[in-house]
Amino acid sequence: MAWNEPGSGKRDPWRDGGGSGGGGGTPPDLDAFFRRIRDFFSRLTGGGSGGGGFGIAILGVLIAWTLFDSWALIDARQHGAVLRFGEYSRPMMPGLNLKWPRPIESVEKVDATIRSISDQVRMLTRDENIVQAEFNVQYEVADARRYLFNVDRPDETLKQAAESAVREVIGSSNLNSIMPDQVVEVEGEPVPANPSAELASQVKRILQQTLDRYETGLEVTELNFQNVRPPQEVKDAFDDAISAREDRQRSSNLADADAKRLVPEARGEAARILAEAAGYKAERVAKAQGDADRFRLIADEYRAAPEVTRRRLYIETLQQVVGESNKVIDFSGGKNVFYLPAPGAASSPQPVPDPVPSVMAPTPSNKGGR
Repeated sequence: MAWNEPGSGKRDPWRDGGGSGGGGGTPPDLDAFFRRIRDFFSRLTGGGSGGGGFGIAILGVLIAWTLFDSWALIDARQHGAVLRFGEYSRPMMPGLNLKWPRPIESVEKVDATIRSISDQVRMLTRDENIVQAEFNVQYEVADARRYLFNVDRPDETLKQAAESAVREVIGSSNLNSIMPDQVVEVEGEPVPANPSAELASQVKRILQQTLDRYETGLEVTELNFQNVRPPQEVKDAFDDAISAREDRQRSSNLADADAKRLVPEARGEAARILAEAAGYKAERVAKAQGDADRFRLIADEYRAAPEVTRRRLYIETLQQVVGESNKVIDFSGGKNVFYLPAPGAASSPQPVPDPVPSVMAPTPSNKGGR
């Protein structure tokens, strides 16, 4: 209900005892309340008006210290570790966190952003060639407790472990397998190799295994070889070796191109010759078989009529010989006119006169023979 209702008169909550219910009452004595608190702190500090004021001031400072030091703000790019009397107690997540004030509990903050180190080392390869490798490692803090308490100077430890991993990988490889100017064959085609990527993958794996074995709390996110080359002292000799290797590769490429051009041509020519030989073989076999069959037929006819067959063969042979000759034989006694074509000029074929049996030379008599 309201303090001043119609008909109830003016009421004061400080003098009417809070006003709950009707009637009056004694108001709360605030001076007496604060006096009791002051007396209590005076007894704690040994009494006396001056000592009581100093004790209250100290207690106020302690209360303020407790209120303001019981909170810790961890940034999103940080990891927090809570130490209770110097001993690790628990991790602290990003954000506003509650803790005991110092010196009971303190907070160690660790930067969790990506860190980077670069270094270069000289080493011998497996085939006893000296190279200089420049590499870069990017890493982050994955476990704040291990990073703070397990290893002294963990960043320096990572640098030394990275150098050791690089030496292990390059020291077990040949020079030709780690230089960036190598050429490999992929599906029969020469393409530039990328040995740095394979080397970086091996080094990253070995480095992470080392960091995990020492429980450093660090995690490698990226490792790259910026350059793998011979030292400056032997650069000229190495350039000569590279030039010779490039000349060899160029000659090999030209030879491969000639082989790719000549081999199909040779195969096509061989196939053509084989096809022509097969056709010639079939032709000769068929012709031989035809001649054999024809000879058997003529032999059969000759046995049946030797004289007729002999004369027919003579006439056919004479017709073939005369037809292929450029000479003209006149059997008409000068009664026919022949048009002789000039050599090399086109002309119509001349008719071959019918042989006159009366002027033909008699064939040799070979009765009963073949």
